[in-house]
Amino acid sequence: MSRLNNLFPLWAVLVSISAFYFNTQFSRLEGLIVPLLASVMFIMGLTLTRDDIYRIAKDPRAIFVGVLLQFLLMPFLALTLANMLQLSNQLTIGMVLVGSCAGGTASNVICYLAKGDVALSISMTMVSTLVGVVATPLLCTFYLSETVDVDTIALLFSILQMVFVPVLLGFSVNHFFHKQVLKIEEHLPSASILVILLIIGIVVSLNSGRLLDVGLLTLAAVILHNLSGIAGGFYVSRLLGLDLRQSQTIAIEVGMQNSGLGVALALQFFSATAALPGALFSVWHNISGSILASIWAKKRTSLEYLLRDEKNEELPLAGRKTKPEKE
Repeated sequence: MSRLNNLFPLWAVLVSISAFYFNTQFSRLEGLIVPLLASVMFIMGLTLTRDDIYRIAKDPRAIFVGVLLQFLLMPFLALTLANMLQLSNQLTIGMVLVGSCAGGTASNVICYLAKGDVALSISMTMVSTLVGVVATPLLCTFYLSETVDVDTIALLFSILQMVFVPVLLGFSVNHFFHKQVLKIEEHLPSASILVILLIIGIVVSLNSGRLLDVGLLTLAAVILHNLSGIAGGFYVSRLLGLDLRQSQTIAIEVGMQNSGLGVALALQFFSATAALPGALFSVWHNISGSILASIWAKKRTSLEYLLRDEKNEELPLAGRKTKPEKE
Protein backbone atom coordinates (compact mmCIF):
# COMPACT_ATOMS: atom_id res chain seq x y z
CA MET A 1 0.00 0.00 0.00
CA SER A 2 1.03 3.61 -0.46
CA ARG A 3 2.27 5.80 2.39
CA LEU A 4 -1.19 7.38 2.53
CA ASN A 5 -2.77 4.00 3.19
CA ASN A 6 -0.19 2.96 5.78
CA LEU A 7 -0.72 6.18 7.74
CA PHE A 8 -4.51 5.93 7.69
CA PRO A 9 -4.78 5.74 11.53
CA LEU A 10 -2.74 8.95 11.85
CA TRP A 11 -4.86 10.76 9.25
CA ALA A 12 -8.02 9.60 11.04
CA VAL A 13 -6.82 11.11 14.33
CA LEU A 14 -5.68 14.37 12.70
CA VAL A 15 -8.93 14.77 10.78
CA SER A 16 -10.92 14.07 13.96
CA ILE A 17 -9.01 16.77 15.86
CA SER A 18 -9.40 19.25 13.00
CA ALA A 19 -13.13 18.57 12.71
CA PHE A 20 -13.55 18.97 16.46
CA TYR A 21 -12.03 22.47 16.48
CA PHE A 22 -13.28 23.58 13.06
CA ASN A 23 -16.67 21.88 13.30
CA THR A 24 -18.59 24.58 11.42
CA GLN A 25 -16.71 23.96 8.18
CA PHE A 26 -17.13 20.19 8.35
CA SER A 27 -20.73 20.18 9.60
CA ARG A 28 -21.82 22.10 6.49
CA LEU A 29 -21.08 18.92 4.57
CA GLU A 30 -23.65 16.85 6.52
CA GLY A 31 -25.76 16.37 3.39
CA LEU A 32 -22.85 14.60 1.69
CA ILE A 33 -22.68 11.67 4.13
CA VAL A 34 -25.10 9.47 2.16
CA PRO A 35 -23.50 10.08 -1.28
CA LEU A 36 -20.01 9.69 0.23
CA LEU A 37 -20.94 6.33 1.78
CA ALA A 38 -22.56 5.33 -1.50
CA SER A 39 -19.38 6.18 -3.40
CA VAL A 40 -17.32 4.04 -1.05
CA MET A 41 -19.75 1.17 -1.46
CA PHE A 42 -19.46 1.58 -5.24
CA ILE A 43 -15.69 1.16 -4.88
CA MET A 44 -16.33 -1.95 -2.79
CA GLY A 45 -18.51 -3.31 -5.57
CA LEU A 46 -15.70 -2.78 -8.06
CA THR A 47 -13.61 -5.30 -6.10
CA LEU A 48 -16.24 -8.07 -6.21
CA THR A 49 -16.41 -10.85 -8.78
CA ARG A 50 -18.87 -13.63 -9.52
CA ASP A 51 -16.50 -16.08 -7.84
CA ASP A 52 -16.85 -14.13 -4.57
CA ILE A 53 -20.64 -14.29 -4.73
CA TYR A 54 -20.68 -18.00 -5.58
CA ARG A 55 -18.29 -18.74 -2.72
CA ILE A 56 -20.44 -16.92 -0.15
CA ALA A 57 -23.66 -18.52 -1.45
CA LYS A 58 -22.07 -21.97 -1.40
CA ASP A 59 -20.93 -21.67 2.22
CA PRO A 60 -23.17 -19.29 4.25
CA ARG A 61 -21.84 -20.61 7.56
CA ALA A 62 -19.56 -17.62 8.08
CA ILE A 63 -22.46 -15.18 7.58
CA PHE A 64 -24.60 -17.10 10.05
CA VAL A 65 -21.83 -17.13 12.68
CA GLY A 66 -21.07 -13.44 12.18
CA VAL A 67 -24.67 -12.20 12.36
CA LEU A 68 -25.39 -14.40 15.38
CA LEU A 69 -22.37 -12.95 17.21
CA GLN A 70 -23.43 -9.45 16.17
CA PHE A 71 -26.76 -9.63 17.95
CA LEU A 72 -25.87 -11.92 20.85
CA LEU A 73 -22.46 -10.57 21.86
CA MET A 74 -22.67 -6.79 21.38
CA PRO A 75 -25.83 -5.94 23.41
CA PHE A 76 -24.73 -8.30 26.20
CA LEU A 77 -21.29 -6.65 26.33
CA ALA A 78 -22.90 -3.21 26.31
CA LEU A 79 -25.09 -3.88 29.33
CA THR A 80 -22.32 -5.72 31.19
CA LEU A 81 -19.82 -2.87 30.74
CA ALA A 82 -22.40 -0.22 31.64
CA ASN A 83 -23.19 -2.05 34.88
CA MET A 84 -19.53 -2.68 35.70
CA LEU A 85 -18.66 1.01 35.25
CA GLN A 86 -21.90 2.12 36.94
CA LEU A 87 -23.04 4.40 34.14
CA SER A 88 -26.28 6.37 34.49
CA ASN A 89 -29.55 4.94 33.19
CA GLN A 90 -29.53 7.17 30.11
CA LEU A 91 -25.94 6.29 29.22
CA THR A 92 -26.73 2.61 29.74
CA ILE A 93 -29.65 2.96 27.33
CA GLY A 94 -27.30 4.52 24.79
CA MET A 95 -24.78 1.70 25.17
CA VAL A 96 -27.42 -0.99 24.68
CA LEU A 97 -28.91 0.84 21.69
CA VAL A 98 -25.54 0.86 19.94
CA GLY A 99 -24.95 -2.80 20.85
CA SER A 100 -28.35 -3.80 19.47
CA CYS A 101 -27.82 -2.22 16.05
CA ALA A 102 -26.62 -3.96 12.92
CA GLY A 103 -23.12 -3.65 11.53
CA GLY A 104 -22.21 -0.27 10.05
CA THR A 105 -21.34 0.36 6.42
CA ALA A 106 -17.94 1.72 7.51
CA SER A 107 -17.01 -1.86 8.44
CA ASN A 108 -17.03 -2.75 4.74
CA VAL A 109 -14.44 -0.05 4.07
CA ILE A 110 -12.27 -1.16 6.99
CA CYS A 111 -12.52 -4.78 5.84
CA TYR A 112 -11.46 -3.77 2.34
CA LEU A 113 -8.47 -1.82 3.66
CA ALA A 114 -7.55 -4.76 5.93
CA LYS A 115 -7.55 -7.04 2.87
CA GLY A 116 -10.31 -9.10 4.46
CA ASP A 117 -13.19 -10.95 2.79
CA VAL A 118 -15.11 -8.02 1.29
CA ALA A 119 -17.91 -10.22 -0.09
CA LEU A 120 -18.46 -11.71 3.37
CA SER A 121 -18.32 -8.25 4.99
CA ILE A 122 -20.93 -6.75 2.67
CA SER A 123 -23.10 -9.86 2.98
CA MET A 124 -22.98 -9.62 6.77
CA THR A 125 -23.88 -5.92 6.70
CA MET A 126 -26.84 -6.57 4.44
CA VAL A 127 -28.12 -9.58 6.39
CA SER A 128 -27.60 -8.00 9.83
CA THR A 129 -29.35 -4.82 8.68
CA LEU A 130 -32.42 -6.74 7.55
CA VAL A 131 -32.42 -8.90 10.68
CA GLY A 132 -31.88 -5.77 12.79
CA VAL A 133 -35.24 -4.33 11.73
CA VAL A 134 -36.79 -6.91 14.05
CA ALA A 135 -33.84 -7.77 16.30
CA THR A 136 -32.98 -4.22 17.43
CA PRO A 137 -36.33 -3.36 19.06
CA LEU A 138 -36.64 -6.87 20.53
CA LEU A 139 -33.16 -6.71 22.06
CA CYS A 140 -33.81 -3.24 23.46
CA THR A 141 -37.07 -4.50 24.97
CA PHE A 142 -35.28 -7.50 26.47
CA TYR A 143 -32.36 -5.54 27.92
CA LEU A 144 -34.07 -2.24 28.76
CA SER A 145 -37.72 -3.23 29.24
CA GLU A 146 -38.59 -0.48 26.77
CA THR A 147 -40.01 -0.84 23.25
CA VAL A 148 -38.04 0.99 20.57
CA ASP A 149 -39.84 1.39 17.26
CA VAL A 150 -37.74 1.33 14.10
CA ASP A 151 -38.89 3.06 10.91
CA THR A 152 -38.61 -0.02 8.71
CA ILE A 153 -39.33 1.72 5.41
CA ALA A 154 -36.80 4.50 6.04
CA LEU A 155 -34.17 2.02 7.20
CA LEU A 156 -34.59 -0.24 4.18
CA PHE A 157 -34.58 2.73 1.81
CA SER A 158 -31.38 4.00 3.42
CA ILE A 159 -29.66 0.63 3.02
CA LEU A 160 -30.82 0.35 -0.58
CA GLN A 161 -29.47 3.82 -1.21
CA MET A 162 -26.13 3.41 0.53
CA VAL A 163 -25.30 -0.28 0.09
CA PHE A 164 -27.33 -2.41 -2.32
CA VAL A 165 -27.53 -0.11 -5.35
CA PRO A 166 -23.91 1.20 -5.25
CA VAL A 167 -22.45 -2.28 -4.68
CA LEU A 168 -24.58 -3.77 -7.45
CA LEU A 169 -23.54 -0.95 -9.78
CA GLY A 170 -19.86 -1.40 -8.91
CA PHE A 171 -20.11 -5.15 -9.37
CA SER A 172 -21.77 -4.66 -12.76
CA VAL A 173 -19.10 -2.21 -13.90
CA ASN A 174 -16.36 -4.67 -12.85
CA HIS A 175 -18.14 -7.52 -14.64
CA PHE A 176 -18.64 -5.72 -17.96
CA PHE A 177 -15.52 -3.53 -17.93
CA HIS A 178 -13.09 -5.71 -16.00
CA LYS A 179 -10.01 -4.80 -18.04
CA GLN A 180 -10.61 -1.08 -17.49
CA VAL A 181 -11.17 -1.62 -13.75
CA LEU A 182 -7.86 -3.47 -13.49
CA LYS A 183 -6.07 -0.34 -14.70
CA ILE A 184 -7.29 1.68 -11.70
CA GLU A 185 -7.43 -1.15 -9.16
CA GLU A 186 -4.28 -0.06 -7.32
CA HIS A 187 -5.76 3.41 -6.69
CA LEU A 188 -9.04 2.18 -5.20
CA PRO A 189 -7.79 1.80 -1.58
CA SER A 190 -6.45 5.38 -1.55
CA ALA A 191 -9.73 6.70 -2.96
CA SER A 192 -11.64 4.84 -0.23
CA ILE A 193 -9.37 6.30 2.45
CA LEU A 194 -9.90 9.88 1.29
CA VAL A 195 -13.67 9.46 1.31
CA ILE A 196 -13.81 7.75 4.72
CA LEU A 197 -11.57 10.45 6.21
CA LEU A 198 -14.04 13.08 5.08
CA ILE A 199 -16.91 11.06 6.57
CA ILE A 200 -15.05 10.81 9.89
CA GLY A 201 -14.55 14.57 9.88
CA ILE A 202 -18.24 15.23 9.28
CA VAL A 203 -19.32 12.79 12.03
CA VAL A 204 -16.93 14.36 14.55
CA SER A 205 -18.07 17.90 13.69
CA LEU A 206 -21.75 17.02 14.08
CA ASN A 207 -21.11 15.59 17.57
CA SER A 208 -18.39 18.00 18.76
CA GLY A 209 -20.69 19.66 21.29
CA ARG A 210 -21.80 16.37 22.83
CA LEU A 211 -18.30 14.93 22.94
CA LEU A 212 -17.29 17.61 25.43
CA ASP A 213 -19.87 16.23 27.88
CA VAL A 214 -18.60 12.66 27.72
CA GLY A 215 -16.85 11.55 30.90
CA LEU A 216 -13.87 9.23 31.14
CA LEU A 217 -16.03 6.31 32.27
CA THR A 218 -18.25 6.63 29.21
CA LEU A 219 -15.18 6.86 27.00
CA ALA A 220 -13.75 3.74 28.64
CA ALA A 221 -17.06 1.91 28.21
CA VAL A 222 -17.24 2.70 24.48
CA ILE A 223 -13.62 1.71 23.85
CA LEU A 224 -13.97 -1.54 25.79
CA HIS A 225 -17.26 -2.30 24.02
CA ASN A 226 -15.67 -1.93 20.60
CA LEU A 227 -12.47 -3.83 21.41
CA SER A 228 -14.34 -6.64 23.21
CA GLY A 229 -16.62 -7.05 20.19
CA ILE A 230 -13.62 -7.28 17.85
CA ALA A 231 -11.84 -9.78 20.10
CA GLY A 232 -14.98 -11.85 20.69
CA GLY A 233 -15.86 -11.95 17.00
CA PHE A 234 -12.35 -13.06 16.07
CA TYR A 235 -11.72 -15.73 18.70
CA VAL A 236 -15.21 -17.26 18.73
CA SER A 237 -15.24 -17.60 14.95
CA ARG A 238 -11.77 -19.17 15.05
CA LEU A 239 -12.97 -21.64 17.67
CA LEU A 240 -15.87 -22.52 15.37
CA GLY A 241 -13.41 -23.48 12.62
CA LEU A 242 -13.51 -20.45 10.30
CA ASP A 243 -10.29 -19.51 8.54
CA LEU A 244 -8.11 -16.51 9.47
CA ARG A 245 -9.43 -14.17 6.77
CA GLN A 246 -13.06 -14.94 7.61
CA SER A 247 -12.41 -14.51 11.34
CA GLN A 248 -10.74 -11.14 10.82
CA THR A 249 -13.68 -10.02 8.70
CA ILE A 250 -16.20 -11.16 11.31
CA ALA A 251 -14.18 -9.41 14.03
CA ILE A 252 -14.43 -6.11 12.14
CA GLU A 253 -18.13 -6.58 11.40
CA VAL A 254 -19.05 -7.46 14.99
CA GLY A 255 -16.98 -4.66 16.53
CA MET A 256 -18.16 -1.88 14.20
CA GLN A 257 -21.81 -0.99 14.75
CA ASN A 258 -24.30 1.22 12.92
CA SER A 259 -23.86 3.79 15.67
CA GLY A 260 -25.57 6.46 13.58
CA LEU A 261 -28.81 4.51 13.93
CA GLY A 262 -28.17 4.22 17.68
CA VAL A 263 -27.81 8.00 17.95
CA ALA A 264 -30.99 8.61 15.96
CA LEU A 265 -33.02 6.17 18.06
CA ALA A 266 -31.67 7.62 21.30
CA LEU A 267 -32.63 11.17 20.30
CA GLN A 268 -36.05 10.09 19.10
CA PHE A 269 -37.09 7.85 21.97
CA PHE A 270 -34.91 8.78 24.95
CA SER A 271 -32.60 11.79 25.41
CA ALA A 272 -29.50 13.62 24.15
CA THR A 273 -27.55 11.97 26.98
CA ALA A 274 -28.52 8.54 25.68
CA ALA A 275 -27.12 9.57 22.28
CA LEU A 276 -23.64 10.26 23.68
CA PRO A 277 -22.31 6.65 23.54
CA GLY A 278 -23.39 6.35 19.92
CA ALA A 279 -21.79 9.67 18.98
CA LEU A 280 -18.53 8.65 20.62
CA PHE A 281 -18.70 5.17 19.11
CA SER A 282 -19.01 6.74 15.64
CA VAL A 283 -15.64 8.39 16.08
CA TRP A 284 -13.80 5.67 18.00
CA HIS A 285 -14.68 2.63 15.88
CA ASN A 286 -13.35 4.34 12.75
CA ILE A 287 -10.06 5.11 14.49
CA SER A 288 -9.68 1.63 16.03
CA GLY A 289 -10.83 0.02 12.80
CA SER A 290 -8.33 1.96 10.71
CA ILE A 291 -5.50 0.97 13.05
CA LEU A 292 -6.57 -2.68 12.88
CA ALA A 293 -6.88 -2.50 9.08
CA SER A 294 -3.36 -1.09 8.79
CA ILE A 295 -1.89 -3.88 10.95
CA TRP A 296 -3.76 -6.76 9.32
CA ALA A 297 -3.25 -5.49 5.76
CA LYS A 298 0.48 -5.17 6.33
CA LYS A 299 0.71 -8.70 7.75
CA ARG A 300 -1.41 -10.14 4.94
CA THR A 301 0.65 -8.39 2.27
CA SER A 302 3.87 -9.70 3.82
CA LEU A 303 2.44 -13.22 3.96
CA GLU A 304 1.22 -13.14 0.35
CA TYR A 305 4.59 -11.80 -0.75
CA LEU A 306 6.38 -14.62 1.09
CA LEU A 307 4.12 -17.29 -0.37
CA ARG A 308 4.65 -15.99 -3.89
CA ASP A 309 8.38 -15.94 -3.30
CA GLU A 310 8.36 -19.55 -2.11
CA LYS A 311 6.44 -20.57 -5.24
CA ASN A 312 9.01 -18.71 -7.40
CA GLU A 313 6.29 -16.54 -8.90
CA GLU A 314 7.21 -13.19 -10.38
CA LEU A 315 7.55 -10.51 -7.73
CA PRO A 316 7.67 -6.73 -8.01
CA LEU A 317 11.05 -5.59 -9.33
CA ALA A 318 12.08 -4.07 -6.01
CA GLY A 319 11.74 -7.40 -4.23
CA ARG A 320 12.55 -9.86 -6.97
CA LYS A 321 15.35 -12.30 -6.43
CA THR A 322 17.75 -12.13 -9.31
CA LYS A 323 20.19 -14.80 -10.39
CA PRO A 324 23.84 -13.81 -10.55
CA GLU A 325 25.01 -13.10 -14.06
CA LYS A 326 27.36 -15.61 -15.61
CA GLU A 327 30.89 -14.42 -16.00
